[in-house]
Amino acid sequence: MNSDHVRNTAPMQASRRCGARARSGRPCRAPAVGGKSRCRMHGGAARTGAPRGNRNAQTHGMFTSDSTAERENVRTVLDQARKLLRELSRTDPDVTATIDRAPRGRHAR
Repeated sequence: MNSDHVRNTAPMQASRRCGARARSGRPCRAPAVGGKSRCRMHGGAARTGAPRGNRNAQTHGMFTSDSTAERENVRTVLDQARKLLRELSRTDPDVTATIDRAPRGRHAR
C-alpha cells in the first residue's frame, strides 16, 4: 500500500523521553507520560509505584551488625555450655541424658 499521506511525526520525536535505564544500560526510548518523568512501563502510569509511607520497605533488623554479634555471642555461650556438659558427662552419667535432650542445630527448638 502506497499512500500519499504525509506523516507528521515531529511532535512525537520532540516529546520528552523516559528517564529510566533499560537492562542494556541504555536510556529507555519510550516517551514520558504527561506530567511525569517516566514512561508507562517504568512507573509513569496512574496508581503505580509504592504507596506513601511504604510499610513493605521497612527492614526487620535481623542482619544488622548488633543483632549478628548478639547471635554470635549466644552461639559461643551455647558451645561453651555443651563443651562443659561433655566434660562433666565423663564423670556423671546423668549429664549425658541432659546433653542428649538439648536442642542442636540452627533451627532446633
